Amino acid sequence: MKSASLAEIRRMKAAGELSSSNDAAEGAPDGEDLDRDFWDNAKVEEPRVSATRPVLLKLEPEVFEFFKKQGKGHVSRMQAVLKAYAKAHR
Repeated sequence: MKSASLAEIRRMKAAGELSSSNDAAEGAPDGEDLDRDFWDNAKVEEPRVSATRPVLLKLEPEVFEFFKKQGKGHVSRMQAVLKAYAKAHR
C-alpha cells in the first residue's frame, strides 16, 4: 500500500493511472481470457469443513504465557497437549 497526497491522486487519475469501481465508464479491468480447455478441465471445489470447533477457553495467565513464550504456533501447541492428554485417558 502506498500513501499519496490529494494532488498526486488527482494527477494519477488525470493520467489514467487509476481505476475506480465507481467509474461506470471504465468498468473493471479485463481479466485473463480462459480458453475452452480450461473450462473443460475445471472442477467444482467444495469448501473444506474444518474438523475443529471454535471455543472460548479461559486459561490462567501463567499457562498461557508458558506457551506464548515459545513463539508462533502457541495455540497449536496447546491443542497438541490437550489432544495427547485426551488420547492417554481414553
